[in-house]
Amino acid sequence: MEMLVILQNIRSIHNVGSIFRTADAAGVEKIYLCGITPSPLDRFGNIRPQFSKVSLGAEKSVPWEKCASASRLIDKLKNPPAGGGYKIFAVEQSKKSIPYYLAGMTRHTRVVVVVGNEVRGLSPAILKKADKILEIPMRGQKESLNVAVAFGIVAFDLLFRHK
Repeated sequence: MEMLVILQNIRSIHNVGSIFRTADAAGVEKIYLCGITPSPLDRFGNIRPQFSKVSLGAEKSVPWEKCASASRLIDKLKNPPAGGGYKIFAVEQSKKSIPYYLAGMTRHTRVVVVVGNEVRGLSPAILKKADKILEIPMRGQKESLNVAVAFGIVAFDLLFRHK
């Protein structure tokens, strides 16, 4: 299975670093950093120390690209021939979401996992473009998980349940 990741408006450099580290472990093909999501490099092209402390150098092994519009990127990835016919899986709590383990795919499915802002989540426009909206069922009193933790749970389930 081929997996790409879109990080939309993630605020915390630590969350982004953690997602890079998890993406490396999972064999993710590429990460797109959209909106305000910080990149591994500062404005001078140097690795941000806070980033590398969490990522442990995964920014060197996982290809990444800064992208202005997640919406346009999704359109490109979703629609052949310009894209590759990827299935877009948004990770978000929504009235239309289903448990992540019911994603219903095969090992040949090309997947884009989209995660969003720590407070506001993904925009309605992004959710509308998703083929499926996946959520992690909550059994405790808290209503959500850290975005990096949620990404890890969903990414590894998609990769290894459907291998």
